[in-house]
Amino acid sequence: MAAAMRFAHFRTALVRAAAGSRGCHRSAPKTQYDAVIIGGGRLSSAYLQKGGLKTAVLERRHVLGGAAVSEEIIPGFCFSRASYLLSLLRPHIYQDLELKKHGLQVYMRDPNAFTPLLEEGVGGRPPRSLLLGTDLAKNQKEIGKFSEKDAKVFPDYVAHLEKLACAIHPLLDAPPVDVLGITQGPLRKRVAAMKSLKPLVKSGLKLGVNIPDFYELITAPIVKVLNRWFESEPLRATLATDALIGANISPSSPGSGYVLLHHVMGELEMEKGAWGYVEGGMGGVSKSIASSACSLGADIFTEQVSISGYGSAKGVVMKDGTEVHSKVVLSNATPHVTFRQLTPQDALPQEFITAINQIDYTSPVTKINVAVDKLPNFLAAPNPADGKPGPHHQCSIHLNCESLISSQNGFLNMTIDNILYLISFLRPMIEMVIPSVLDPTLAPPGCHVVSFFIQFTPYWLEGGRAWIDEDREKFANTVFDQVDCYAPGFKDSIIGKEILTPPDLEREFGLTGGNIFHGAMSLDQLYLARPVPSIANYRSPIKGLYICGSGSHPGGGVMGSAGWNAALAVLADLKQQ
Repeated sequence: MAAAMRFAHFRTALVRAAAGSRGCHRSAPKTQYDAVIIGGGRLSSAYLQKGGLKTAVLERRHVLGGAAVSEEIIPGFCFSRASYLLSLLRPHIYQDLELKKHGLQVYMRDPNAFTPLLEEGVGGRPPRSLLLGTDLAKNQKEIGKFSEKDAKVFPDYVAHLEKLACAIHPLLDAPPVDVLGITQGPLRKRVAAMKSLKPLVKSGLKLGVNIPDFYELITAPIVKVLNRWFESEPLRATLATDALIGANISPSSPGSGYVLLHHVMGELEMEKGAWGYVEGGMGGVSKSIASSACSLGADIFTEQVSISGYGSAKGVVMKDGTEVHSKVVLSNATPHVTFRQLTPQDALPQEFITAINQIDYTSPVTKINVAVDKLPNFLAAPNPADGKPGPHHQCSIHLNCESLISSQNGFLNMTIDNILYLISFLRPMIEMVIPSVLDPTLAPPGCHVVSFFIQFTPYWLEGGRAWIDEDREKFANTVFDQVDCYAPGFKDSIIGKEILTPPDLEREFGLTGGNIFHGAMSLDQLYLARPVPSIANYRSPIKGLYICGSGSHPGGGVMGSAGWNAALAVLADLKQQ
């Protein structure tokens, strides 16, 4: 098959989760499609089907979902193995694809953040804690335990962030400005390309006099922003966690403010900034999108392993030699996997390969999934006699996050160069969630699933040494010992666990460097520069090959926008042919 993208070592399995949906009853792909999407990309397939293109989606693993996947890794317990919370699924996509109709069920969390303190209780009372949710009055009462001044200004802070977040929504739902189109080519085409400025102008008008505040937030260290608003350490540290999650930075790092904004700009069930648990785990999101795509006629298959090829993308070749022709190929894999592992290097310009090689995928994250036989009992919020979950159990529980300063209460403000190994095996920053508190489908009665999202862990250990099982166990025990300081007896309740270090996340889910965002969310890798400037419009140097994953604009975590924008780019290009 001349000038084709070739698949090697490929076998297929029908996606069981989508059984019963039209278009998913095939044991093998057909030999002709309008578009083939590799590495997932179910959402792109849905919009391409809406646009009249017959599509096939080829998943890398045996199970549907990429990193948004649910698996029973311990008998009787279902885990969101990688991605574990939902918020940044764009509302218009939720509505367009009728995801609720296709089975997406979300358990809303309120309250949503719990930070217990390690301290001696006064007068026989438990240690203090900070519990934050959607009720501003309750939030102020909680914050008032630490600072009346902070309690008073907190509603203004929330309103300020919401204003900035809402103003950039137009940028999330549109491709970056077409700089080349505006500056090069015939005048008619340059004028037409000016339309790409509309979302940027719209965001600018929404920001208005807040443009300087927005600029400061996305460029400044978050500690600078938070210090201007608040004085109490537990509040500042709790808020700062959103600026650090998944990022290899500290609160003192320039640009950490944008990471915070990225995590507060979502919404769920029309509630701004809300986060929730998906019934059955995060694989429920993938299943609902797949069901929607299949109802529109898409075919979805699992256990695709790797590709190689040359020239323009004209389809794929199966392991058995079967040719699957297509007009275009879309990749939902990371840019590194797409262009350094799946694409023949002689088909790409050397300067482009150099640019791809310079993308930062550094990840500080280890994910630990745990099955327990009883609910954690926190000193700061003891369980009632009946053993039922309290409001704090449904939250993101922040441990070792009481303070931003470099003291025994936190390493959050130390420089990254100094903390990676130190924090990993001494006092890691821990985000803990117990989704089975709201979703009873995940664990047997009386038992629970617990997910730990832990920072900062290096990809390589001291001396450039790779992780081995002994290191994983040592690190996990450190985490569990830390949890025991807040909730004695937790370690004894563990009946099974899975430890996924950065190299494990890379190997298992195809996340280069273990990076959950498909590339660092630093300012030099956003918008016009994501993943690199020459392909910020989702079109690769190989004709007919597009990128549609989180490594492209608007970045990891914002579910749907990249796939939607890439699908629109494909449809526009095919219309012009």
